[in-house]
Amino acid sequence: MKHKSLIFLFISFLILGVMLWFVGIGDILGALKIANLWFIALAVLIQVFTYYLYTLRWQIINKMDGIEISIKELFPIVMVGLATNNITPAGRGGGEPVRAYILSRDKGYPMEETFATVVADKALDTFPFVFLAILTIIGITFYFKLDLWILILMIVAVIAIVACLILLIYMSVNPKFGKKVDNWIIGLIRRFYKKNSDELEQKVHTVIGGFQDTMKLVISDKRILHYALPLSFIIWIFEILRVYVVFLAFGAHVSPIIIGEVFIMASLIGMIPLLPGGLGAVDGVMILFYSTAGISASLSAAATVIERLISFWLATVIGMLILPHYGSSVLDKISLSSKSDDESDDELLE
Repeated sequence: MKHKSLIFLFISFLILGVMLWFVGIGDILGALKIANLWFIALAVLIQVFTYYLYTLRWQIINKMDGIEISIKELFPIVMVGLATNNITPAGRGGGEPVRAYILSRDKGYPMEETFATVVADKALDTFPFVFLAILTIIGITFYFKLDLWILILMIVAVIAIVACLILLIYMSVNPKFGKKVDNWIIGLIRRFYKKNSDELEQKVHTVIGGFQDTMKLVISDKRILHYALPLSFIIWIFEILRVYVVFLAFGAHVSPIIIGEVFIMASLIGMIPLLPGGLGAVDGVMILFYSTAGISASLSAAATVIERLISFWLATVIGMLILPHYGSSVLDKISLSSKSDDESDDELLE
């Protein structure tokens, strides 16, 4: 895992370095010198408050499943999860199983229950994302001149996200479909793992059964509609507000609509499972589209550098500092989340 992460980081920094070189390092440094530090400090506070909102939403979901745990205990787990997502290739979601593992191990709850609450938490984040992504696809036809293939790619990405979300919910509420998923996974295990297949099959039955029970409980709870879902939209508002404040630090009044659209497009790029946290690719997309929207390239680059320091590196540094507190077993789980698909699945089910 360490070697892969280092390679990914090297490629990411190389992409970022080339991009900044084309924009002009001198112009970027000049823009950074005029930044208002008070606005940057405010952006940092907004980001920290957003972490609190992430934690609060997960706490609400945990309470629905009878998992009683305080914000104080959940917050460091959330930060480790965010850091894990940042240091593993995007799209793998390495932070989610790590969060579920820590909560299960330290609080004694079944892994299938804690994992279900994490998946429900992730799914809730998807609803506002899909809503904003649809608005973005409509809006970019007015603000940006994009090639047809880019629009098609974004539409396909949104459709794929919606399809996965629907399948997840359908699997949770329809026992027959859940059984089909169960049988499909069992078929894969019998095909590729001859030894110890009975033990693996039993683990799959237990995990899927527990997952379905927990997801049905969470989905049917009205507190999802009343508290957790609105909170997801508020979180996205604060994400956009943070970027807006960063631009204010450079004296630029950028439309929140444009910021939201660029933010969603960058998030879609960040889901490509090639670079950790989409580092390099996300930065490049943000600079490109902000420049296309009429903001100078040097200002776009400077604001993006500061914004990514806050949104990407702040969580990564905090999470990595907290990680040793949970022991070496968590590092093993992070390593497993970065393994290739052809490696041992029985390890991942343990």
